[in-house]
Amino acid sequence: MKVLVVGANGYIGSHVVRFLKNMGQEVSCVDFDDSYLPEDVPLYKENIFVDDEDIYEKLGSPDVLIHLAWRNGFVHNSDSHMADLSGHFVFLKNMLKGGLKYLSVMGSMHEIGYYEGRIDENTPANPTSQYAIAKNALRLAITDLISREYPQVAFHWLRGFYIYGDDVRTNSVFGKILRAAQEGKKTFALNSGKNKYDFIHIDELAKQISLASVQKEINGIINCCSGKPVALGEMIETFVANNELDISLEYGKYPDRPYDSPVIYGDNKKITAIIDNFEN
Repeated sequence: MKVLVVGANGYIGSHVVRFLKNMGQEVSCVDFDDSYLPEDVPLYKENIFVDDEDIYEKLGSPDVLIHLAWRNGFVHNSDSHMADLSGHFVFLKNMLKGGLKYLSVMGSMHEIGYYEGRIDENTPANPTSQYAIAKNALRLAITDLISREYPQVAFHWLRGFYIYGDDVRTNSVFGKILRAAQEGKKTFALNSGKNKYDFIHIDELAKQISLASVQKEINGIINCCSGKPVALGEMIETFVANNELDISLEYGKYPDRPYDSPVIYGDNKKITAIIDNFEN
């Protein structure tokens, strides 16, 4: 299949591109930079926010689009989230209008807002940050568009959770601890560390995104996750030990964010079924 990855040079995208290539898919990319991409992958440097009705053909008429592009994902109340929202929608609409058959868009568990327990595809969304509001609005808009005009399209809303691995490239807490240790700092301030989240390694996430995107038997909201809640403090302490970092963790220096849930994790039944379908 011809698979186009948008936001391909990003933290998640570069891993997805490599997994797809290893699968034997015909991969091309959209980004302004190719620093982390294989040299033999075609790169389009198109501005996807331009309302171009011919964008589908200009980007090689792919069978599959995996849309990972998003600015300021770690800055939850940046104005860019709402400012960019219509650009994302118009781009995806033009790709569908051009003839796209498989569409995957990266979502976030933050769409759900404050919630305690396991999230499934029917869990109500009550987003409480600009990032989450924009992501959820894009999900609703694309879902409505496809149901009305493109019901034949295999649409996957890939809901991400907490990612670790390849931590040098991230602004996650793991990346921040790693850089602090490399700078010679001996302590790192944290919140309570007691909240439990669903953590997934970047390589496993790339696998889940790739496999979900090139099939049409299981569609809709798909949680890309481990399905297991683990305390943040436990994950961080394991990370520090595994990387042999000479840094002490100072819990309770920051308050827990009011929209962070005590325990929140994903129902992984759909992604497990997708993986089983490929492996069996």
